[in-house]
Amino acid sequence: MAPSDDDLHDRDEHLDREQAEPTRPRPTAPIAIRAVVRGKVQGVGFRDATVGRARELELMGWVRNDDDGALRVHAEGPVHAVAELTDFLRNGPPHARVEEAAIDTVTVEGHEQFAVRGVSAGVFVVQEHAASAHHFDLRLELDGVMRSWAIPKGPSLDPAVKRLAVEVADHAMAHNRFEGKLEAGAVIVWDRGSYEQGGRVAWPQALTRGHAVFVLHGEKLRGGFALQRTRPGNKAQWLLIKRRDEYAQPGSDIVAERPCSVLSGRRLDELDA
Repeated sequence: MAPSDDDLHDRDEHLDREQAEPTRPRPTAPIAIRAVVRGKVQGVGFRDATVGRARELELMGWVRNDDDGALRVHAEGPVHAVAELTDFLRNGPPHARVEEAAIDTVTVEGHEQFAVRGVSAGVFVVQEHAASAHHFDLRLELDGVMRSWAIPKGPSLDPAVKRLAVEVADHAMAHNRFEGKLEAGAVIVWDRGSYEQGGRVAWPQALTRGHAVFVLHGEKLRGGFALQRTRPGNKAQWLLIKRRDEYAQPGSDIVAERPCSVLSGRRLDELDA
């Protein structure tokens, strides 16, 4: 049956709308790159300029100056934005001189902001504690004390594992090196090192809001972690989660694999015997 005049009119209106309205580009999946930039790239404002450019492009990731004199960058986001940052890294800001920019495509890690990595916010320690209930204590330096969480099963490097972390009283920094017998049980220093604060919200406000992101530089624990509060109040409950980065170890059990103290080399059961 031939189309009616009304059908033809509706078709013409539809075609007119399609021609008048520009086609919106479909969102594309984010990509990630890891860059190592060498030359005169430190002490010339390159790191800060990279942060500024990445934030203008709404990219996520990090930048740091390494001890070998290179600038290292991880950036993730839309293809066009990553390409623009890549061009920036190959040229550099004024006063910089880029001799080499090695850029590789890597896995998207899911960062929440673009920030400087490598600037310590203080120290951290994880002490394994045999008491009425066996647990691990994660302590992060903040405002001169060690903010503390008791983790019954210990930390994990597997991003799929979410560990219960119960907030407990702050501890003095002098307690960080304690290892020995107690009236009930014993303590070893299971891991220690420095850490960086991260996330969109500054610390300690991040902890007050209930979501804190940080990077550990320990002997056993490395890379990004997040603390997510699930129950407020006295002895608030949190989840400790490993972020998906280059230090993640899916399927691993770091507590069982590396049980010894980083100070004495002894296991907790040896000390408590």
